[in-house]
Amino acid sequence: MTAMPYRPAAADLGRLRASLPEWLPILLGLLAMYAPTFYDLTHGAWATEEQAHGPIILGLSLWLIWRQWPAMLAASAGKAAAHAAGWPLLLGALALYVLGRSQQILAFELGSFIAMGCALLLIKRGAAALAALWFPFFFMLFMVPLPGGVVSALTMPMKMAVSYVTEQLLFLAGYPISRNGVILQIGQYQLLVADACAGLQTLLTLEALGLFYLNVVRHTSAFRNVWLALMIVPISFSANVIRVIVLTLVTYYLGDAAGQGFLHGFAGMVLFVTALLLILGADTLLQWLARRRAPAAEAA
Repeated sequence: MTAMPYRPAAADLGRLRASLPEWLPILLGLLAMYAPTFYDLTHGAWATEEQAHGPIILGLSLWLIWRQWPAMLAASAGKAAAHAAGWPLLLGALALYVLGRSQQILAFELGSFIAMGCALLLIKRGAAALAALWFPFFFMLFMVPLPGGVVSALTMPMKMAVSYVTEQLLFLAGYPISRNGVILQIGQYQLLVADACAGLQTLLTLEALGLFYLNVVRHTSAFRNVWLALMIVPISFSANVIRVIVLTLVTYYLGDAAGQGFLHGFAGMVLFVTALLLILGADTLLQWLARRRAPAAEAA
């Protein structure tokens, strides 16, 4: 069975409206504080292909907070508001923001935004509120860029693996393809498998997509949740392979200009659509297996 999504009752909606005067000054303060950060991101890192998932992650996280806000209000109603960890966390978030903003360290600025939200929840509504909204703040971590050294160290093996699988599949399909490291030669064209096509950031973005799907669907079956979470990794890898295959075939049939032009961006859409379809397909398969396991468990 699939758990029904949380639907706020009339009382919860009343609490939500009643909380607006309390939270509106805080939201305006956060907006004034972080608007320059997000403006810089929109015209900087988020405009690049490697970090283009950032605004998507932020938007989905804010939507999850809004969706679960009535449940948070209900969970924290009548409980102790202030938590001892709230003020130290707030001071740490402020220090992180000042350091990140002054030294242009993007990870610190975005990290301070997440820590600030958690601290304000702890101060205003207590630990029960943060427990109700832990996933949206965890989900925001996927928009924080990792250190360049870590990305470089983990990206090269992934690109090698994607390049190898792409070469083998297209060779088996009869295409004139060869490989030298992460450079694919098909026909008269050479293609470099870039970080944006098969790198760590792409994998993390697809992992975020899978976790978001799990959170929204909220299966009651632990079997489906655990196995679907485990399958997100091979699904993400497969989606990357399919994207590189699409770009390779576009270049082979339509030329290098098409492969690096509009259709290159279209291949990015293919990546996410493929990943979503694979997740849905895996979930359907797990649902079928769970139904088959249920009679066997009852018989035992």
